[in-house]
Amino acid sequence: MSTTQPIRDREKLEQFRNYYRFKEPNRRNYLLIVTTMNTALRISDVLKLRWTDLYDFDEDRFQEHINITETKTHKKQTIAINSNIKDAVASYLKIHSPWHGDFVFKGYGPGPMSRTTAWRIVKKAAVESGMPEHISPHSLRKTFGYFAWKRGIQPAVIMSIYNHSSYAITKRYLGIDQDDKDEIYQQNEL
Repeated sequence: MSTTQPIRDREKLEQFRNYYRFKEPNRRNYLLIVTTMNTALRISDVLKLRWTDLYDFDEDRFQEHINITETKTHKKQTIAINSNIKDAVASYLKIHSPWHGDFVFKGYGPGPMSRTTAWRIVKKAAVESGMPEHISPHSLRKTFGYFAWKRGIQPAVIMSIYNHSSYAITKRYLGIDQDDKDEIYQQNEL
């Protein structure tokens, strides 16, 4: 069985992230990728987000945080909404006027988009960006942690963001491979 992997290459990550922004413009799909990548939420939690979780329509401003109870762990999570998410939301709102209580990623019926549809959206962007191997919506969650780790964020903080019960799980998520180890050996000449 194959394991989903984080996207490790910054250039490939940018191609992937911007696929639905420039190459095949679709503001909803772009927002899905940006939101998933920048919140480190599982796709099931991203899909249940409503517009009021991201935007205060009465005050005409972005929310500062997403407050969510994770589906899998039932733990409460508060996530700061960063500028990448705000830009993707603003881009979407320029051409769409959603009903405030709607799911951000609305399906064909009254509920949210299916996980299968989200998987297809992510997979298409990955293949078109030259990354067909083991990329899925869960890869975006892992990518968040991988790049946080590369920036020097302590693994304990990443573990807390993921709500993992052990460091071993977080370490597996980060997908540290031989290239990462080689880089440390090369940079740490004593």
